[in-house]
Amino acid sequence: MAAPAARADCSEEALAAALADVPELARLLEIDPYLKPFAPDFQRRYKRFNETLNNIGENEGGIDKFSRGYESFGVHRCADGGLYCKEWAPGAEGVFLTGDFNDWNPFSYPYKKLDYGKWELYIPPKQNKSLLVPHGSKLKVVIRSKSGEILYRISPWAKYVTREGDNVNYDWIHWDPEHPYKFKHSKPKKPRGLRIYESHVGISSYEGKIASYKHFTCNVLPRIKDLGYNCIQLMAIMEHAYYASFGYQITSFFAASSRYGTPEELKELIDTAHSMGITVLLDVVHSHASKNSEDGLNMFDGTDSCYFHSGPRGNHDLWDSRLFAYSSWEVLRFLLSNIRWWLEEYYFDGFRFDGVTSMLYHHHGMGEGFSGDYHEYFGLQVDEDALVYLMLANHLVHTLYPDSITVAEDVSGMPALCSPISQGGVGFDYRLAMAIPDKWIQLLKEFKDEDWNMGNIVYTLTNRRYLEKCIAYAESHDQALVGDKTLAFWLMDAEMYTNMSVLTPFTPVIDRGIQLHKMIRLITHALGGEGYLNFMGNEFGHPEWLDFPRKGNNESYHYARRQFHLTDDDLLRYKFLNNFDRDMNKLEERCGWLSAPQAYVSEKHEGNKIIAFERAGLLFIFNFHPSKSYTDYRVGTTLPGKFRIVLDTDAAEYGGHQRLDHNTDFFSEDFKHNERPFSLLVYIPSRVGLILQNVDMPN
Repeated sequence: MAAPAARADCSEEALAAALADVPELARLLEIDPYLKPFAPDFQRRYKRFNETLNNIGENEGGIDKFSRGYESFGVHRCADGGLYCKEWAPGAEGVFLTGDFNDWNPFSYPYKKLDYGKWELYIPPKQNKSLLVPHGSKLKVVIRSKSGEILYRISPWAKYVTREGDNVNYDWIHWDPEHPYKFKHSKPKKPRGLRIYESHVGISSYEGKIASYKHFTCNVLPRIKDLGYNCIQLMAIMEHAYYASFGYQITSFFAASSRYGTPEELKELIDTAHSMGITVLLDVVHSHASKNSEDGLNMFDGTDSCYFHSGPRGNHDLWDSRLFAYSSWEVLRFLLSNIRWWLEEYYFDGFRFDGVTSMLYHHHGMGEGFSGDYHEYFGLQVDEDALVYLMLANHLVHTLYPDSITVAEDVSGMPALCSPISQGGVGFDYRLAMAIPDKWIQLLKEFKDEDWNMGNIVYTLTNRRYLEKCIAYAESHDQALVGDKTLAFWLMDAEMYTNMSVLTPFTPVIDRGIQLHKMIRLITHALGGEGYLNFMGNEFGHPEWLDFPRKGNNESYHYARRQFHLTDDDLLRYKFLNNFDRDMNKLEERCGWLSAPQAYVSEKHEGNKIIAFERAGLLFIFNFHPSKSYTDYRVGTTLPGKFRIVLDTDAAEYGGHQRLDHNTDFFSEDFKHNERPFSLLVYIPSRVGLILQNVDMPN
């Protein structure tokens, strides 16, 4: 992280006041003294968080009760068989419930107006005690706006919505099954080193269709387990009317997407993952919402200010979506209850928060380069309403379930985003290391192999804030989207369609592509962070980009799928990349480099194109030179004794050239090299990454 531009220190009195108000701020300032001038900013943020938390305690009985809004809002069956309904619609003149149960009479069941824009309705049970609104019934909230308009709306708290036939809009279905899914397996323990398989249920089949929760459970979960990933991040689960939005234009926040199946089938997926020891994260989108009003949150009560900011502040110009008013009491209730819902109802183990950069700043990151100057992270450009909401969300998650995991998608590098709230931080566990995939694509697009800068690669992979954990990745779903290329496509392009058969000799393009694909992943995994992420299919070099059905491609599903069958074909080279990804993950599980302190890089030699570093007692060596191999190359180490190769990208089972013998013993000498007390001589072939383990040390 670059040092901040000069700024006069805050006064001794201001610093002392900040240290008094924020319990562990001294620890944050000890870790990063450059933050001292901004101590009053941390003080203000923490005080606002604390005040909001105290207000919730005084007015709502605590955040535990406050975050259970879904227990009263929406539509609920009572013990007596009646129905209790509640909504927040401050701009409405009247609220009614209609549906199948009353032959769609819009006004026969009016809600009673309460304080603070809330409305409630109790409908007594039928005389024969049968359900007034059975499971599967269609419902609508009817809003009479201040202008006299009659609006048909889906409750913001709806638990299931679906689109029937050729209907444009979604229908709200009352979800109240007689036999709801019962979870059989307990949640797995928090992983020591997080290895995330970023997944999208709908594209998980090789067939040109929307795949189901059941398909994912039966066919994809076993692959994830076999590959050695201990966590899946499920995208596009919160209901979104537009499939091609990739799940980022949410219309119903409490509804699991019906296009893949039922809520019970999603629960079965998560329960099955837990039985395999796999943690499950939800890609949660609280940064914005769809502009849909017929089947979304927008204009719910006939005004543009119900859940969102009114006027220009309530619109995201780039995303064409609505922006939440995070300072609103009921918006806080809604969003915090939404977090609680996914944890309690579906047993998710945590969240990847989408669009955090957009939330943190009034400019939403648009047109901002984020140079690393600390002034960019403080002052009037910061949306402290949103920042306090994120602090509350992290506090809630980690209070309810201490083993839960939260990941922030932030490109700005906001300091203390992943520091404890008690230090004045925002409280995330991890942030995505978003500069890393950009670096790999820049190298492949703009530089010849012989011009790659080793120091710059190392800098990009290690440039993270001390004690703030990062999820490293070579590529995610962002790089797979149409208009971009995956790393495999940058490396091999059209030859992936013609030269991936093991029955044909390596072409230079395929050889280079397969070797660099493995090296890029291994060095990213080992050096780039405290967690690792891969987007589904990219582990085996999926040959095509990702493009959802839309008008521009004649509603085609051809690119909205994952061709897992390619890696099962023994005659294709995709299996080599898949094998390597599996063994890389399983070695990390055994050796734990993701949970070890950051690596010590002993060499980044520009001429030789060698990078060497130590982490978790392992010695990692990479030769990025396209043609030069080195015999008896001296590499420094902190450990004496005998070493052996435990993984190398050149092995036959990974599509390599078998130039290294795993039975060779390497002995370190008492010979100082590159500031390490010992060193050893190693043969390092061109375009190879290898890991040596000291066999004299206990595993």
